Amino acid sequence: QVQLVESGGGLVQPGGSLRLSCAASVSIYSIDVMAWYRQAPGKQRELVAAVSSGGFTNYIDSAKGRFTLSRDNAANTVYLQMNSLKPEDTAVYYCYASRLSQNYWGQGTQVTVSS
Repeated sequence: QVQLVESGGGLVQPGGSLRLSCAASVSIYSIDVMAWYRQAPGKQRELVAAVSSGGFTNYIDSAKGRFTLSRDNAANTVYLQMNSLKPEDTAVYYCYASRLSQNYWGQGTQVTVSS
């Protein structure tokens, strides 16, 4: 079992920044893929950014150049640094992990971008 605990969401003005954290209950060396998804009201959940155990990262086009996914292996934590936030980034952000073909989700954290 893998438990994921997210933090760092909140209300921010357009152009602002937030950093989301996702702490895993196991060593992230044992996790195949960690990722951030988001779901806006009335929309499907979408992948924002992902990192493999080998350190390869990928981002959706709208996040490239603005968001950065990083890992702190010692803390078993991944971060999503979000800069230049836009109202369309408003969503519930979920941490995801895949380990031994099992999928795990965090509880979600709300990000609201509004003036």
